[in-house]
Amino acid sequence: MKVVLFCGGLGLRIREYSEGMPKPMITIGHRPILWHIMKYYAHHGHKDFILCLGYKADRIKEYFLNYNECLSNDFVLAQGGKQLRLLNSDIQDWRITFVDTGMSATIGQRLKAVQSYLDGEEAFMANYADGLTDLPLTAYLDHFQASGRIAAFLAVQPKLSFHLVMTADDIATDIRPMAHANIWINGGYFILRREIFRYLGDGDELVEQPFQRLIATRQLLAYKYRGFWGCLDTFKEKQQLDELYLLDQAPWEVWKVRGRNPSTVHA
Repeated sequence: MKVVLFCGGLGLRIREYSEGMPKPMITIGHRPILWHIMKYYAHHGHKDFILCLGYKADRIKEYFLNYNECLSNDFVLAQGGKQLRLLNSDIQDWRITFVDTGMSATIGQRLKAVQSYLDGEEAFMANYADGLTDLPLTAYLDHFQASGRIAAFLAVQPKLSFHLVMTADDIATDIRPMAHANIWINGGYFILRREIFRYLGDGDELVEQPFQRLIATRQLLAYKYRGFWGCLDTFKEKQQLDELYLLDQAPWEVWKVRGRNPSTVHA
């Protein structure tokens, strides 16, 4: 199944890192977050990517054009450097389509811009280029196919330190941590049938007008997931993701065996 990744945003909330590079190229460890997301999909067998580019698209193109497998993988060097043998590979079997979808386009406009590259696809996946998860993808896909719905997204609970407040006539009636408030947010990881383009008008933002139209016809599936989900939206969030990576405790690295079974945490 093809995977569309939205890589064109400005990343204004993490400008200290993204001012000189597109947000998807901000690193977690020593690889861009975009690589981590693509590696996740590839691990589950989905290696045909369409990158919707915009801001500083050249930086993303250059990264993959100059990709050196030896810097990311173990290898054997022999005969004084004349012979090199990779012991494993990252992107050798990936297919990546690079599409310039505009500097200021909405997510919906970017999706519309790559519609022709999805000809013949009954369904496809799409995602932001700043969110990581250990979601069991195959189980999610199976649930979506069985539902018969046109679209699905990952519903996650925000990991915020704020407290939710309930009031009546300016009197507090309840206050509780956000984690205990049973609030769910859009975490991306969309699955979309080709019919989505019938709901997508010119200039539409994907999760606003089209999703509202899908809701009206009960065609939008919210897949609740209580496992790991994290996004790279602020400097603090980057620090948290970096720390998990450096401690070798990055849950999204599902290609590494750590003895966990995240499939049990779907709500």
